[in-house]
Amino acid sequence: MRPNKLRELLKSNKPTLSTHIHTTWPSVVEAIGHTGLYDYVEFVGEYGPFDLHDLDNLARAGDIYNMSMQLKVDQEPRGFLAQRAIGSGFHSILFADCRSAADVQECVRIVRAETPEDKGTYGVATRRFTYMGYGGTKEYVQALRDIVVAIMIEKPGTVDTLEEVLKVKGVDMVQWGGSDYSMGMGRPGERYSPELRVVERRVFETAIKLGVPPRAEIATADQAKYFLDMGVRHFSVGTDITVLHQWWKSQGEDMRKALGGS
Repeated sequence: MRPNKLRELLKSNKPTLSTHIHTTWPSVVEAIGHTGLYDYVEFVGEYGPFDLHDLDNLARAGDIYNMSMQLKVDQEPRGFLAQRAIGSGFHSILFADCRSAADVQECVRIVRAETPEDKGTYGVATRRFTYMGYGGTKEYVQALRDIVVAIMIEKPGTVDTLEEVLKVKGVDMVQWGGSDYSMGMGRPGERYSPELRVVERRVFETAIKLGVPPRAEIATADQAKYFLDMGVRHFSVGTDITVLHQWWKSQGEDMRKALGGS
């Protein structure tokens, strides 16, 4: 089994850095890998179309540069998508739309082996991460134990029961989701309002206090200081489609001015 880089970094209590992609083109993962700066790449599968072959190919691209791959999965069918991504070689699953500690417990079960000890629902399957083996070995079970489980804290239910959620065995990392939370509170589009920033800070500080690493999503490195001062050491910076859109917009505006506004 290929070593799970993200798990190794978390075990060593080292900081981690990732970025987001919407594209299914593996060359984008390779371009990120060429920088030598990122520990893992999050494929934001929740936001765009993809097929099972894409998962295999994205994982292969990550392998080349010793980067882990993470999949952000839809609310449904989270079990199928998470297990197929793991079978493709993804090292981490980011579960969206959890509303209770019971939801979170089920997410952990999805990625863990179906053994008496692990109490998971992942059985034996001949998939890419077995490297042509049938699976079901001790190494296979350990690989499933090493899968990093990340949870979006984005619904009022998980915020209201935050400590209970953070104490669920098997949760390795949490991510704040201000957009979903603001909508769930009847205040869509207000994720950066002073009142909601207070909730955001409470989520980060509580996670740190209870020993569950929180990850901050930022657009630029300049935004990291606020979270670093809080004690956050895990970051995901930038998203491919946003980077492209911002470049096209700024360069297009400049060119229109150069062309006399035509």
